[in-house]
Amino acid sequence: MILPVVVALLAAFLFAASATLQQRASRRVVSEHHAGRASAGRLTRYLPVLAHVNRLLSNPLWLFGWVTNLLGFLTQALALHLSSVALVQPLLTTQLLFTLPLVAFWNRQRPLTRDWLAVLSMCAGVAIFLSVRGAAPVEGAADRSAVLLSMTAAAVAVLITVLLAQGKEPTVHAATIGVGAGICFAVSAVLIKLTTTDLLDHGVLATALDWPGYALAISTAVGLLLGQQAYAAGSLPVAVAAMTVTNPLVSYLIGILAFHVSPPTSAGQLAAVAASGLLLFLGAVGLAHSPAIRHDVAPEALEYARI
Repeated sequence: MILPVVVALLAAFLFAASATLQQRASRRVVSEHHAGRASAGRLTRYLPVLAHVNRLLSNPLWLFGWVTNLLGFLTQALALHLSSVALVQPLLTTQLLFTLPLVAFWNRQRPLTRDWLAVLSMCAGVAIFLSVRGAAPVEGAADRSAVLLSMTAAAVAVLITVLLAQGKEPTVHAATIGVGAGICFAVSAVLIKLTTTDLLDHGVLATALDWPGYALAISTAVGLLLGQQAYAAGSLPVAVAAMTVTNPLVSYLIGILAFHVSPPTSAGQLAAVAASGLLLFLGAVGLAHSPAIRHDVAPEALEYARI
């Protein structure tokens, strides 16, 4: 039991470090080339980070963050191999706990007690939700038509988050775009399951000819772009919190729809889900209203979020 816990915590730290490094790189690139966005096209008007993709890919700090993220995925895979989803996924929410001190280190500002309490509340909410027996859909065969329906609904939801984020102040913008990124990563998790099943049951050629692998590439790429937008526009803890909370919740909904997983029905399960929702709400409100979090915004982020 100790080894998978340590490995999962290491994965959470790597994800937090990756997000921190990529946010620093995104802000640096945006700051250096801020004046060059006046001629942005319609697409970059909604996602300004698209105008900086080439610069990000050539930025050593961003690339180091990407490598760190890759190491995080490999470490997460090892933790899942050593143990169950029910143990590993709740532990990965500790990414929030690692993100807060890393941001404080970069900003040379000590986190407030209220910030720690808000993050702990959100971690506890996700942990309780994923720990409820039957709540986290880890079993069941996929109904591909239902998966396609879920992906369509997810694509519409992501588009709505991008539209809603326009014109909002940086903290709200980062949270809203972070929700969109979390939806993309939840869809990617479902597609990883389909692609892995294809690979193990039908081989490499059949997997290459099937659609889930290509859909996985698209959902992951869009999620990464939205993540970079959220990092550059607002507070890193807020962006990470939005992604961390949205991912398992959307995965749960897709699991019920596409994997025929029954939702919890007993009084104890429903009470746990309600407690989880309350903790998530309290943590989100506390984090959004924290003075330290609101100060974690680059000088150019206000215009960047509202462009």
